[in-house]
Amino acid sequence: MEPVSLQDFVCALDLASLPRVLRVCSGVYFQGSIYEISGNECCLSTGDLIKVTQVRLQKVVCENPGTGQTIEIPPNFCGHFSPLTGPQSYETLEELLSAATQRSRKLPISFMSTHKITTETRVVPRDQPLLLKDVEEYHRTYRARCVLDTGTQHFTLYLPLSQRGPFWEWEPGAPRPLLQALQDPTLSDRLFTCPTLPWQSLLLRPQYEIQAIMHMRRTVVKIPSTLEVDVEDVTASSQHIHFIQPLLLSEALARGGPFPLSAEILEVPEGPPIFLNPWAGFLQKGQRLRVHGLASPPWRILVSTKGRKVPRHFMVSGAYQGKLRRRPREFLTACDLLGALQPGQPLRVVATKDCEVEGLETLSLTSLAVGDRLEVLRPGQAHGAGGQDIDVLVCQRLSDQAEEEEEEEEDYEEIENEDQILLPLYISSSFVEEMSDNRRYSLGDLTAQFSLPCEVKVVAKDGSQPADPLPSFPGLRLEEKIMEPFLVVSFDSNPDMCFELPPRWLDLTVVETEQQPGQPTGPSLVATVEELTESFYYMLRKLPAFENQPPPPRPPKGQGLSGQKKQSGKNKSGQSCQVSERQQAPLLPKAKMKTLPQGATDSAGMYSKVAAHRKGLRHTKPITDPDDDEHDYEEIHEKFQNTL
Repeated sequence: MEPVSLQDFVCALDLASLPRVLRVCSGVYFQGSIYEISGNECCLSTGDLIKVTQVRLQKVVCENPGTGQTIEIPPNFCGHFSPLTGPQSYETLEELLSAATQRSRKLPISFMSTHKITTETRVVPRDQPLLLKDVEEYHRTYRARCVLDTGTQHFTLYLPLSQRGPFWEWEPGAPRPLLQALQDPTLSDRLFTCPTLPWQSLLLRPQYEIQAIMHMRRTVVKIPSTLEVDVEDVTASSQHIHFIQPLLLSEALARGGPFPLSAEILEVPEGPPIFLNPWAGFLQKGQRLRVHGLASPPWRILVSTKGRKVPRHFMVSGAYQGKLRRRPREFLTACDLLGALQPGQPLRVVATKDCEVEGLETLSLTSLAVGDRLEVLRPGQAHGAGGQDIDVLVCQRLSDQAEEEEEEEEDYEEIENEDQILLPLYISSSFVEEMSDNRRYSLGDLTAQFSLPCEVKVVAKDGSQPADPLPSFPGLRLEEKIMEPFLVVSFDSNPDMCFELPPRWLDLTVVETEQQPGQPTGPSLVATVEELTESFYYMLRKLPAFENQPPPPRPPKGQGLSGQKKQSGKNKSGQSCQVSERQQAPLLPKAKMKTLPQGATDSAGMYSKVAAHRKGLRHTKPITDPDDDEHDYEEIHEKFQNTL
């Protein structure tokens, strides 16, 4: 096949013969382009091979042959087009007459001109049909006797055979839709007429979009047919050529396989590494992979270690088979207690550090000693003697007497009201969560029964993993559940090394290869614990899934404390204290929610019995003790109730 322009090739192409392989004979490059304009390829090099897979009509440009004016119409244009002329134009009347004689055409012959014709008696408008009746000799020259039919009159005109056109032989045809007029190869470059367009005659110039495959191009290339490039059809001699088409793992995941998929790595995404596992170093160009399919289950848990100066971070698959036990949480400030308080989930803690609120010697704002047991109820505000609002936590002091009389509702209610205390958020103390849960949970059961974040200890490693790192840590913090599809991948050189890749964050560019004989049909042991780099961990923390975790509250500034200390010395200890809450719930509840199982008193003994070994600490007496002469708790409590 001789080289032709890309436009001519597409116009004459039979769509049923696709796909076709073309070789670029003369390349084209638009200076200043970035290889694509509006999503279309605009740069082709000489020698490039193009595998045309589809051709789509983009638009049709209608051109007035007389004036050169154009109108664009869409492919779904509803008008009908009638061919007006033969397939060829002629420069003079003599050429038109000679061509008709060679085809054994007899006079009269209908013709037209795309330009106006000026004679001695009349001006013939362009696109006006004329009838050539005869050829006469006049003054030793030949002229054509033509008849002009205006619809109301007939005029005879004499035109010399040397009259210049261009002239078209008039052959009116049946009207047809736009697509039929373009697909008929016999109507190429013919003049048409359309009643819905303003011109009596026009040329149709279709513009197509060619969809093709090229070497090392990941996506389908779109080429406009108007690109000024010459091509030749080499389909017959290119049957053995295989077009290498790169593929992203995300694309393989989106199209659903088919899996297993044998592939070779062409490119690894740039940027810092995200995994610290040994297999991450083998993800290089040229490495052959086998993608087994979608990992199950589709969720993972982001885990950080506790008890180390530099924490480590892991992503644990939902298929992890180790056993976990809940671990008491530690809180360093009252603000941390406020951040851990969840609606409907009671929180009981034990003080592990002495703390005394200086300058706030009121009934409800009190000091804490090691071993004091508290139940955090809700946030609130206290109006102290100095007139300043203090953010506090409303807590219930738990005692052995309260536990013993828990079944007696009236007595317990009185004790609870008297043992409620207020903890300013600015105090710096230390608390440990009180719990008696010794059950061993699977990862799925734990995340289903308890909200995240929570702290655990791995008490039995995953037996399917020979090197499970999680049991070696004294504590783990389960931070968030991540719902993201992963692909199970292994190396051809080491089929036993199976791991899970997230295409969203590690989207390898690969090329499909033929499956090697003797490869296993399914994945072997798949790693369920992947260690993360610190940079990738903090990138995960920015995901929308972590928006549900509110940041810890900012501790109040300590300047209010010093101001209250000065004023507390001037005021008497008998001044009243008013409490207002942020919520509409009453400050002193009438009933206590059971937050621990039946055996909570015995199992939490290591925290509740610390008070028996205190040395050199001020003994905190119950506020209902009538023999306390130093502090008139009863009188203040009465004033406290009156102010509510």
